[in-house]
Amino acid sequence: MQYKIHVIDVKNNLKNYIWLLEDTRTNEVIVVDPTEAKLVTDFCETHQLHLKQIWLTHWHPDHTNGVEGLLAEQNILVYGPRDELSKIPYLSNPLQHDYHFFFNDLKIEVIATPGHTLGHITYFIEEIDSLFCGDTLFAMGCGRLFEGTAEQMYHSLNRLAALPIQTKVYCTHEYTLSNAEFALTIEPHNIALQERFEQVKMLRESDQITLPSTIELELETNPFLRTENAEEFARIRSLKDQF
Repeated sequence: MQYKIHVIDVKNNLKNYIWLLEDTRTNEVIVVDPTEAKLVTDFCETHQLHLKQIWLTHWHPDHTNGVEGLLAEQNILVYGPRDELSKIPYLSNPLQHDYHFFFNDLKIEVIATPGHTLGHITYFIEEIDSLFCGDTLFAMGCGRLFEGTAEQMYHSLNRLAALPIQTKVYCTHEYTLSNAEFALTIEPHNIALQERFEQVKMLRESDQITLPSTIELELETNPFLRTENAEEFARIRSLKDQF
């Protein structure tokens, strides 16, 4: 396979993951939301990879703290949300909804997903059935509403839910087990959710990653993708905030 996805477990309190996408023909790689520069440079040195692009989903420090350190080492293109330029001043390639760009011959589509932050974007790559969605869609959950409204997040999640069901979902935090525990309080009789909870529990007991998910799996087990309207979404989001 020409393109290969790697993960770095940051092992911080926020349980961040850093995703990397490698072009195996050229040994070039992009990094998504680098929490720490050294983790990325060490990974690239170990695997003899050349960092070509940085993709940011939003401005929060646990997603951007590594950027300046990476730029100090070399000149790299930095992609991210145009609407957050004031908070991410080192963006070289500001992006908006429906923009697209390339990593070598791979086309990346930009989807605006406001809610967690007002400028949050996600990166969809149809050719490899992959979505890098930051803090918008989580496995059996969704991001907190720090800046946007429940209605904005509801519509953002609907945009992602409409992607092909085989799309793999690469979110940025290992929140899956706690999300599953909450989801069961909303849908205690959901058989698919019960089964997934048991699988996730086993993975976490052995300290294994629970990602990526898929759009199909989220449509079956994520209560935030299964709401009928923005009001119902807001009610469930409020319950999750108190969980």
